[in-house]
Amino acid sequence: MRPYSLDDVRATCKPKDSWWTVFLVDPVACRLTLLVANHTAVTPNGLSRFSLILGTAAAVCFAAGRLAAGAALFYLSFMVDCMDGKIARLKGTGTVFGLWVDYVGDRIRVVCCAIGLASGQYAATGELAYILLGTGVAVLDLFRYVNAPQMKRVRDAVRENWPVPGAVEAHGEEHGGVSGEVSVTRAEVSAVLQEAASLIEASAGPEGSSTAGPRRGRRPSPARRVRRMLGTYRLIGPFLARYRIRTHLVSGIEFHAAVFVVAPLLGAGALLPVVTGAGALLLLNEVYLVFRLWRFTRMPAPVLPESAAPVPHGAQRVPA
Repeated sequence: MRPYSLDDVRATCKPKDSWWTVFLVDPVACRLTLLVANHTAVTPNGLSRFSLILGTAAAVCFAAGRLAAGAALFYLSFMVDCMDGKIARLKGTGTVFGLWVDYVGDRIRVVCCAIGLASGQYAATGELAYILLGTGVAVLDLFRYVNAPQMKRVRDAVRENWPVPGAVEAHGEEHGGVSGEVSVTRAEVSAVLQEAASLIEASAGPEGSSTAGPRRGRRPSPARRVRRMLGTYRLIGPFLARYRIRTHLVSGIEFHAAVFVVAPLLGAGALLPVVTGAGALLLLNEVYLVFRLWRFTRMPAPVLPESAAPVPHGAQRVPA
């Protein structure tokens, strides 16, 4: 059997992924995956266990107040966690149990690191804010991973009531992979922004309408600001697609990177503001996804002509 090439490994990358993974993890992870695939017999489950060990070591470093070491170990843990999926897809050795191992290992790593980070800073400063911060990180992460499968169940239930195969797919993408991430299409974001601009413009009256020219010395109306956002998004959308970056730029992966890599590297003084800001952005992302799901469930099923309507099993269509 020929050795695997770097192109073979890159072909195993997800069609869409977080910008943190695409730019800061995959360039190294793909090359390490190539070495592991060609020169070792390590299994995906073995890599998952190693990732959990590194994550536990990161939690110990955080608890001991060694923030930079903890950040480095967490980054390595996440990189190895990315490698196990690539190995499974490359060699075709993935299993259903491996999905469970990967899923549970991620949750254990995040909870342990949140506890280590909070306890270490509380021991050093005595400030209760760090305990609340660690609790908030763990709760927000667990909510995200509990909520995503439930949202997928709702979308699947709606799909069962649509008589035209593929009709729902035009309105949104599936949840991605085992991680429970929710993908947002560019068309959906554009539609939501356009709808928001229309609603704001309608409620603003003559001064907020797009037909009224900008007034000197006055701030642009909310409708104009939304339309500018829409124009900016249409410019960056092709860039995101070219580099297989998911449209929602603040997901769980970016949240973990901000909390356990970026903030510790910046120092203890950056923990509270960086983690709080990252948590607020992730919460806004979750609120938007729930809003999108609400809009999705309110869409009426298309009315089909009689000739295209589905016929129950065993029944006969009566000609008109």
